[in-house]
Amino acid sequence: MAGPLIVVDAPSLMYRSFFALPKSIRGADGKPVNALLGTANALLAAWRERKPRALVCCWGAEAAKYRVKLYPRYHADRPPMPPALARQWKQAPDFFEAFGWASLDAGQLEADDLIGSLVASEERAGGRTLMFSGDRDMFQCVSGKTRQLYPARGGVELIGVKDVRERAGVAPARIPDLIALRGDPSDGIPGARGVGEKGAVELLSRYKSLDGVIAAAGRPDSEMPPAAREAILEQEAQLRDFLEMATLQPVKVRRPRDRKLNEARAARKAEEMGMARLADRLRGGEDAFRLSGPATGRRGG
Repeated sequence: MAGPLIVVDAPSLMYRSFFALPKSIRGADGKPVNALLGTANALLAAWRERKPRALVCCWGAEAAKYRVKLYPRYHADRPPMPPALARQWKQAPDFFEAFGWASLDAGQLEADDLIGSLVASEERAGGRTLMFSGDRDMFQCVSGKTRQLYPARGGVELIGVKDVRERAGVAPARIPDLIALRGDPSDGIPGARGVGEKGAVELLSRYKSLDGVIAAAGRPDSEMPPAAREAILEQEAQLRDFLEMATLQPVKVRRPRDRKLNEARAARKAEEMGMARLADRLRGGEDAFRLSGPATGRRGG
C-alpha cells in the first residue's frame, strides 16, 4: 500500500520552532536559523516514521481578505512577525525544496484552506493523508482516511475521528459550527456572547448544527437557556459570518505526485546554510530523527 501524503501547516511549524528554539542557533551568515532547523527536524522525523509518498509544505496569506471583510477584527490582535523569523520565512520554500518537498501557496487564501483542498483531493483519489499542524481548526478535516499529526509537549499526537470527538466534544464536520458559537481567541473570533465552549458543545449536541441552534432559538417554545437564546437571535447574521470564516475554502489543486526524500541534496543545502549537525544526520552520521517535538541544538544546527 502506498504511504500517506503529508500536508504541512508550514506557518504553524515555523512559528512553533522559532519560539521553541534559542535564537543562538545561527547559520553560516551569523543569522538565526532556529525556525528552519526545528521545522526540518520535525518533518524529517515524520518522514522517517510515517514513510509518506510525498510531503507538501503549505503557505498562504496571514488573513484571507474575505474573512477580514466579514469581520475586521479577524487576526487584528496578532503581533507582527519578528524580523528574525521573517527572514527565515523567505528562505523556507527553497530550503525545503532541497529535501524533495514541494511548497505550495494558497495566494489570497490561507494555508489552512490549501491543506483542506489537498486533503479532499487525496481522499477523492483513494489516498490517505496526514496533516502536520498544531491548529485545532484543522480537526474539521479529520476522517477515516485523514488524520492529524498534532505537536504536543514531549512528542506528536496522532488525531483521529474519535480523538476529535473526545477533545472538541463534536464530530469533525461540526468544528466550524463550534468555532462560530464558541469563538476562537487566536483568530479574534468572539463567538456568541455568553455561550462559551461548554455551552456551544451542549447546543450542538442537542441541535446538531449552527442552523439547528438558530432555528431552535427562534421557536417560541424553545427550551434553550434564555441568555443563550437572546444572544443567538441578536447575533444570527454575525454567527453565520463566523461559520463562513471558520469553514475552509476551496483552492484549485492537483494531486501531488510521489516524491522521494533527497538526503544528499538536503545535506549539501544544510551545510551551505551552516547547519553542520543536520547535514551530518542527513548523511547518516546520526540516526536521530524522531517525532519528539522541535529539536534543540547549538550554533550551526
